[in-house]
Amino acid sequence: MKINYERKLYTIAELYKILYQGLRTMNYMRRAKKNNDLQFDFIERIMLAVTEVNGCIMCSYAHAKMALEAGMSNEEIQKMLCGITADIPTAELPAILFAQHYAESRGNPSDKSWSRLTEVYGTLKAYEILAAIRAIMIGNAYGIAWGSFLGRFKKKPDKRSSLFYEISVMILGTAMIPVAFLHTLIAGFFKKPFI
Repeated sequence: MKINYERKLYTIAELYKILYQGLRTMNYMRRAKKNNDLQFDFIERIMLAVTEVNGCIMCSYAHAKMALEAGMSNEEIQKMLCGITADIPTAELPAILFAQHYAESRGNPSDKSWSRLTEVYGTLKAYEILAAIRAIMIGNAYGIAWGSFLGRFKKKPDKRSSLFYEISVMILGTAMIPVAFLHTLIAGFFKKPFI
Protein backbone atom coordinates (compact mmCIF):
# COMPACT_ATOMS: atom_id res chain seq x y z
CA MET A 1 0.00 0.00 0.00
CA LYS A 2 1.44 3.38 -0.95
CA ILE A 3 1.44 6.39 1.34
CA ASN A 4 1.11 9.79 -0.28
CA TYR A 5 4.27 11.31 1.22
CA GLU A 6 4.02 14.27 -1.14
CA ARG A 7 0.76 15.32 0.49
CA LYS A 8 1.31 18.22 2.88
CA LEU A 9 -0.03 17.66 6.40
CA TYR A 10 -3.00 19.65 7.65
CA THR A 11 -2.27 22.64 9.84
CA ILE A 12 -4.01 23.00 13.21
CA ALA A 13 -6.26 25.69 11.67
CA GLU A 14 -7.17 23.30 8.83
CA LEU A 15 -7.83 20.55 11.36
CA TYR A 16 -10.32 22.83 13.13
CA LYS A 17 -12.04 23.69 9.83
CA ILE A 18 -12.25 19.98 8.90
CA LEU A 19 -13.71 19.14 12.32
CA TYR A 20 -16.24 22.00 12.19
CA GLN A 21 -17.35 21.18 8.64
CA GLY A 22 -17.66 17.50 9.45
CA LEU A 23 -19.79 18.17 12.50
CA ARG A 24 -22.00 20.51 10.44
CA THR A 25 -22.98 17.72 8.05
CA MET A 26 -22.93 14.76 10.47
CA ASN A 27 -26.75 14.58 10.57
CA TYR A 28 -26.78 13.97 6.82
CA MET A 29 -24.40 11.04 7.32
CA ARG A 30 -26.67 9.58 9.98
CA ARG A 31 -29.67 10.07 7.71
CA ALA A 32 -27.95 8.40 4.75
CA LYS A 33 -27.11 5.34 6.85
CA LYS A 34 -30.47 5.18 8.60
CA ASN A 35 -32.50 5.46 5.38
CA ASN A 36 -29.99 3.45 3.33
CA ASP A 37 -29.75 6.37 0.89
CA LEU A 38 -26.08 5.56 0.30
CA GLN A 39 -25.16 1.88 0.10
CA PHE A 40 -22.38 0.76 2.44
CA ASP A 41 -20.02 -0.07 -0.43
CA PHE A 42 -20.66 3.38 -1.95
CA ILE A 43 -19.73 5.04 1.35
CA GLU A 44 -16.58 2.90 1.51
CA ARG A 45 -15.59 3.92 -2.02
CA ILE A 46 -15.92 7.56 -0.94
CA MET A 47 -13.84 6.86 2.17
CA LEU A 48 -11.13 5.07 0.19
CA ALA A 49 -11.00 7.83 -2.45
CA VAL A 50 -10.47 10.58 0.12
CA THR A 51 -8.03 8.48 2.15
CA GLU A 52 -5.94 7.79 -0.96
CA VAL A 53 -5.59 11.52 -1.61
CA ASN A 54 -4.76 12.36 2.02
CA GLY A 55 -2.38 9.45 2.57
CA CYS A 56 -3.68 8.25 5.95
CA ILE A 57 -2.28 4.79 6.61
CA MET A 58 -4.59 4.12 9.58
CA CYS A 59 -7.71 4.95 7.58
CA SER A 60 -6.43 2.95 4.59
CA TYR A 61 -6.24 -0.19 6.73
CA ALA A 62 -9.55 0.40 8.50
CA HIS A 63 -11.54 1.23 5.37
CA ALA A 64 -9.93 -1.52 3.29
CA LYS A 65 -11.26 -3.96 5.90
CA MET A 66 -14.71 -2.34 5.87
CA ALA A 67 -14.75 -2.32 2.06
CA LEU A 68 -13.99 -6.05 2.03
CA GLU A 69 -16.87 -6.58 4.45
CA ALA A 70 -19.09 -4.50 2.14
CA GLY A 71 -18.35 -6.94 -0.68
CA MET A 72 -15.71 -5.05 -2.63
CA SER A 73 -12.97 -7.17 -4.19
CA ASN A 74 -9.32 -7.00 -3.13
CA GLU A 75 -8.45 -5.79 -6.62
CA GLU A 76 -10.99 -2.95 -6.53
CA ILE A 77 -9.79 -1.85 -3.09
CA GLN A 78 -6.16 -1.86 -4.19
CA LYS A 79 -7.04 0.17 -7.27
CA MET A 80 -8.94 2.71 -5.18
CA LEU A 81 -6.00 3.04 -2.80
CA CYS A 82 -3.83 3.78 -5.84
CA GLY A 83 -6.28 6.37 -7.19
CA ILE A 84 -7.51 4.18 -10.06
CA THR A 85 -11.23 4.66 -10.68
CA ALA A 86 -11.69 2.08 -13.47
CA ASP A 87 -13.93 -0.34 -11.51
CA ILE A 88 -16.20 2.22 -9.88
CA PRO A 89 -19.88 1.84 -10.83
CA THR A 90 -20.84 4.51 -13.34
CA ALA A 91 -23.60 5.90 -11.11
CA GLU A 92 -21.07 6.49 -8.30
CA LEU A 93 -18.24 7.96 -10.36
CA PRO A 94 -19.30 11.65 -10.12
CA ALA A 95 -19.38 11.35 -6.31
CA ILE A 96 -15.98 9.65 -6.18
CA LEU A 97 -14.40 12.26 -8.45
CA PHE A 98 -15.94 15.02 -6.32
CA ALA A 99 -14.58 13.32 -3.18
CA GLN A 100 -11.08 13.26 -4.66
CA HIS A 101 -11.41 16.91 -5.71
CA TYR A 102 -12.67 17.85 -2.24
CA ALA A 103 -9.65 16.21 -0.59
CA GLU A 104 -7.19 17.58 -3.19
CA SER A 105 -8.53 21.11 -2.62
CA ARG A 106 -8.18 20.62 1.16
CA GLY A 107 -11.93 21.03 1.70
CA ASN A 108 -12.38 23.91 -0.74
CA PRO A 109 -14.11 22.43 -3.80
CA SER A 110 -14.99 24.65 -6.72
CA ASP A 111 -18.53 26.00 -6.96
CA LYS A 112 -18.83 24.32 -10.36
CA SER A 113 -17.95 20.88 -8.95
CA TRP A 114 -20.49 21.24 -6.13
CA SER A 115 -23.12 22.43 -8.60
CA ARG A 116 -22.42 19.39 -10.79
CA LEU A 117 -22.75 17.04 -7.80
CA THR A 118 -26.16 18.47 -6.86
CA GLU A 119 -27.22 18.33 -10.51
CA VAL A 120 -26.36 14.62 -10.74
CA TYR A 121 -27.67 13.45 -7.34
CA GLY A 122 -30.07 16.15 -6.14
CA THR A 123 -29.38 18.41 -3.18
CA LEU A 124 -30.26 15.96 -0.38
CA LYS A 125 -28.12 13.10 -1.69
CA ALA A 126 -25.31 15.55 -2.50
CA TYR A 127 -25.34 16.64 1.16
CA GLU A 128 -25.20 12.98 2.23
CA ILE A 129 -22.20 12.42 -0.04
CA LEU A 130 -20.60 15.58 1.33
CA ALA A 131 -21.19 14.30 4.86
CA ALA A 132 -19.41 11.02 4.06
CA ILE A 133 -16.49 12.96 2.57
CA ARG A 134 -16.24 15.24 5.58
CA ALA A 135 -16.46 12.34 8.03
CA ILE A 136 -13.43 10.67 6.47
CA MET A 137 -11.62 14.01 6.27
CA ILE A 138 -11.92 14.18 10.07
CA GLY A 139 -10.65 10.62 10.32
CA ASN A 140 -7.75 11.36 8.00
CA ALA A 141 -6.75 14.62 9.70
CA TYR A 142 -6.53 12.91 13.09
CA GLY A 143 -5.48 9.50 11.75
CA ILE A 144 -2.41 10.82 9.94
CA ALA A 145 -1.03 12.24 13.19
CA TRP A 146 -1.88 9.13 15.20
CA GLY A 147 -0.52 6.82 12.49
CA SER A 148 2.69 8.84 12.27
CA PHE A 149 3.07 8.76 16.05
CA LEU A 150 2.55 4.99 16.22
CA GLY A 151 4.81 4.48 13.20
CA ARG A 152 7.70 5.95 15.20
CA PHE A 153 7.55 2.93 17.51
CA LYS A 154 7.55 0.52 14.57
CA LYS A 155 10.55 2.24 12.94
CA LYS A 156 8.30 3.39 10.08
CA PRO A 157 8.27 7.17 10.46
CA ASP A 158 6.12 9.35 8.23
CA LYS A 159 8.58 11.60 6.40
CA ARG A 160 6.02 14.42 6.41
CA SER A 161 5.58 14.53 10.15
CA SER A 162 7.38 15.48 13.35
CA LEU A 163 6.82 14.44 16.95
CA PHE A 164 5.82 18.04 17.74
CA TYR A 165 3.13 17.97 15.02
CA GLU A 166 1.75 14.63 16.17
CA ILE A 167 1.49 15.68 19.82
CA SER A 168 0.02 19.06 18.83
CA VAL A 169 -2.75 17.37 16.84
CA MET A 170 -3.46 14.93 19.65
CA ILE A 171 -3.67 17.62 22.35
CA LEU A 172 -5.07 20.62 20.47
CA GLY A 173 -7.22 18.41 18.27
CA THR A 174 -8.92 16.99 21.35
CA ALA A 175 -9.35 20.44 22.92
CA MET A 176 -10.97 21.74 19.72
CA ILE A 177 -13.83 19.22 19.72
CA PRO A 178 -16.15 21.04 22.18
CA VAL A 179 -15.36 24.42 20.57
CA ALA A 180 -16.15 23.07 17.10
CA PHE A 181 -19.34 21.48 18.41
CA LEU A 182 -20.46 24.83 19.88
CA HIS A 183 -19.50 26.57 16.64
CA THR A 184 -21.65 24.01 14.78
CA LEU A 185 -24.66 24.74 17.00
CA ILE A 186 -24.30 28.48 16.48
CA ALA A 187 -23.93 28.07 12.70
CA GLY A 188 -27.05 25.88 12.66
CA PHE A 189 -28.99 28.41 14.70
CA PHE A 190 -28.09 31.16 12.22
CA LYS A 191 -28.76 28.81 9.28
CA LYS A 192 -25.28 29.20 7.78
CA PRO A 193 -24.84 27.31 4.47
CA PHE A 194 -23.21 23.89 4.67
CA ILE A 195 -20.86 24.57 1.77
